[in-house]
Amino acid sequence: MSRQLHLARVALRPRRPVPGQGVLDPSVTRMRVRPGDLDLYLHVNNGVYLQMMDVARTNLLADLGGLGALRERGWYPVVAASTVSYRRSLRLRDRFTITSRVLGWDPRVAYLEQVFTRGTELVVRAWVAGRFLARGGGRVPAPDVVALLGGDVQSPPLPDDVAAWARAVGVAHRDPS
Repeated sequence: MSRQLHLARVALRPRRPVPGQGVLDPSVTRMRVRPGDLDLYLHVNNGVYLQMMDVARTNLLADLGGLGALRERGWYPVVAASTVSYRRSLRLRDRFTITSRVLGWDPRVAYLEQVFTRGTELVVRAWVAGRFLARGGGRVPAPDVVALLGGDVQSPPLPDDVAAWARAVGVAHRDPS
């Protein structure tokens, strides 16, 4: 529950935009493990990692100065798919960072990588396929969101492994012909 409140705070009172931040630039979120993040085995619960990733993606949008513009249009992000690899455990009071970066997009989906590190140690790596929806119904094309956030509507090529993953989980754009 505490990370849901954390997400509400960063969404309603976002951090200041980072001058010169581009859509493809990494966004860094620093956190510390709290008692409410732990499971019975005294390490971060796998579901809490997903909530932490929500906070970090919201900070990415805040860094780009995009939360207000998205809100004005009634657009909001949702996760279409994610894959998470857990390498190490985080424990109470551990300090860590989540580095979020946009890898590319297609007409439907934006693809992100989110990496948790404790110092120089890799803890978690995740790929996320995110969509934007409009209040009142309908999907917002990813290039429209990227343009709103100040990026070029032409995506860089996705890394081969991410493109293969997107096809495998069924989120990649399919040519209607």
